[in-house]
Amino acid sequence: MSTARPPKLRFFSNPRSRARMVHWMLQECGADYELVNQEFGPEMKTPEFLAINPMGKVPALQHGDAVITETGAILAYLAELFPDKQLAPAIASPERASYFRWLFFVAGPVEAATTAKNEGWLKLQTHQQAMSAGFGHFEDVVSTLQHAVSGKRYVCGDHFTAADLYLASYIGWSMMDGSLPKLPEFEAYATPLLQRPASARADEIDGDMQAAAMAPII
Repeated sequence: MSTARPPKLRFFSNPRSRARMVHWMLQECGADYELVNQEFGPEMKTPEFLAINPMGKVPALQHGDAVITETGAILAYLAELFPDKQLAPAIASPERASYFRWLFFVAGPVEAATTAKNEGWLKLQTHQQAMSAGFGHFEDVVSTLQHAVSGKRYVCGDHFTAADLYLASYIGWSMMDGSLPKLPEFEAYATPLLQRPASARADEIDGDMQAAAMAPII
């Protein structure tokens, strides 16, 4: 008696985007996936792609009839899809609270605060605006991140999870573009994680894809 093959994952990406984090996660999972490169601009706004993600942005992940968008959501989905990789704490584990706390802290306050800083929106921020903003003051976000990672190898106990992948990716990226300060706590936490073999494999594939996209047409 034959068993139905599980649906293959289709990963819509661009190596110069947040999709880089999902690519690292796919490599950590050892997933079998089809990589679909989407160029910025009109290619992300075609009816075909908007049917997958109406936002017209990457990353997006298609799994059979299911579609998952938003980086944090995709990371959490993949962690549950590949339980043998232990990229999410067990349901009964007390570490699961920290896992969701820091996963969604990146998706919410960190994403919003670093974007606001990069765009110059914080220069004239008033007290009332800080009270209204989900992230409050930028300094609060930085100090909370320090609290999350200071002196830790991983944020959820003694093993690597999707929360670490998200935190390390965002901290590393944000220190590079100047939206987060290069604090010793951030560098000590993020640098070793960004050197994991799965991250290196994703970098190699993304580098090849980016080089191919930039190659002249002969």
